[in-house]
Amino acid sequence: MKSGTACYYSVQNLLSSSLLPKNIKIKIYRTVIFSVVLCECKIGSLTFREESRLKVFENMVLRIFGPKRKEVTGEWRKLHNEELNDLYCSPSSVWVTKSRRMRQVGNVTRMGESRDVYRVFGGDI
Repeated sequence: MKSGTACYYSVQNLLSSSLLPKNIKIKIYRTVIFSVVLCECKIGSLTFREESRLKVFENMVLRIFGPKRKEVTGEWRKLHNEELNDLYCSPSSVWVTKSRRMRQVGNVTRMGESRDVYRVFGGDI
């Protein structure tokens, strides 16, 4: 999370700029911040606490969509997490991390029994 946070704060001026359209901000997020966070998540298992911290971090970054104006009263309010995820229209970093790990488990289970990785995974060593 530390390097992902560092990446976020290094490009925060771009993400908070009103001159850039939201689709460019999303591309910056996906290429710079999201990739760094996913590389960090490959190491070790993802605990419940790390998973919740990852969700909080992702929602913090997705606040680039800004507030929403209520149509009736005209007041501004923060977007709820569900609304942020609907606007983002991509799978969350937690889901991507879990699916990549499951794919890796599938690769290990297809290895032959002579491979060390397979034996460690199976508990033979």
